[in-house]
Amino acid sequence: MDEAAKKTALRMIPYGIYVLTAKDADGKPYASTINWVTQTSFSPPLIAIAMKADSGSYAALKTTGSAVLNVLGKGQQGAAFTFFKPAELADGKLSGEAIHDAANGAPVIESAAAAVECKLVTTVEQGDHHVMIVEVTDAKVMREPEGRADEAVLEMKDLGEKVFYGG
Repeated sequence: MDEAAKKTALRMIPYGIYVLTAKDADGKPYASTINWVTQTSFSPPLIAIAMKADSGSYAALKTTGSAVLNVLGKGQQGAAFTFFKPAELADGKLSGEAIHDAANGAPVIESAAAAVECKLVTTVEQGDHHVMIVEVTDAKVMREPEGRADEAVLEMKDLGEKVFYGG
């Protein structure tokens, strides 16, 4: 396989930018910037989320079965970069972002455009990222989009010319 062609071709797949938040069994919050997300079913509403298998957020979701997919909107590059590294809880904020608990107990990032509460249905454990199939149990829109909802989402290309994931 031509490695350069593979990398370029796979980078042509568009990605939204999200922050998945979860708490472990002891209540410690975790957050990770993720971009491999897609809706897989209307009824019930299911989402597939690929996560690094060695991340704290992955472990917390797998252990407790609950998470929130925080949808970042245009202009939220700072939040995306913040959660590339492990989250820290201080003064009621997660890595400087105001949060509150969703009904399922996972943190909601208050500045996010929307928040989707999820419960884990199954996990496909292949490769360095595992695919978590989650069912949507609730959803909140904190910033009503103007125009198409899918155009209001922060995308990988919005993070700069040199920021890529995958390939």
